[in-house]
Amino acid sequence: MRPTTLIKEIAGLAVLASLIFAPAGLIAGQAPAAANPLLNLPAAIRATPGCLGVDTASTSSGKQVIFAWFENRKAALAWYYSEAHRSLMKMSGGPPRPRGPLADVPDDGRPILAIASITLTKPGQGVPAQGLPPVSQIAIELYAPLPGGLSAGGRFAPDTVTVPGMLSLPSAAPPEAQ
Repeated sequence: MRPTTLIKEIAGLAVLASLIFAPAGLIAGQAPAAANPLLNLPAAIRATPGCLGVDTASTSSGKQVIFAWFENRKAALAWYYSEAHRSLMKMSGGPPRPRGPLADVPDDGRPILAIASITLTKPGQGVPAQGLPPVSQIAIELYAPLPGGLSAGGRFAPDTVTVPGMLSLPSAAPPEAQ
């Protein structure tokens, strides 16, 4: 890979990261109405046909995370080809996938969990190259639910995500003392 291509890809990812993980209020979906819709990424994902739910979090290791559940491969591709996502990809400047998006994801009708995470560089960990935002990590990972598990009183995934063999109990709270 040529150095200029690598720099362009890193710059694009930094722009993408800064849009995805803007200030906390924007991540939580509290962007002003007049704001760029790309800054309200969770709402843009939720608007995708076949999106089952979106959640955001900050981890103890410093990652900012978006969890997006899609009904199936077709729904995940609907987000991939959406105007909002295409705009993000254009800004990132990264090359298209040689075999196309989700080429290795089976079209078996199962739900897909997409996890987008970013870690901002901590103060004193070095200066970003050429004025780029201080991003040390960015990733988009795809997962599918495995059969089994237990839920008591609720789940992390939306109730619309089907998990074969999930044991669901009505409440995790102990019975009230009489």
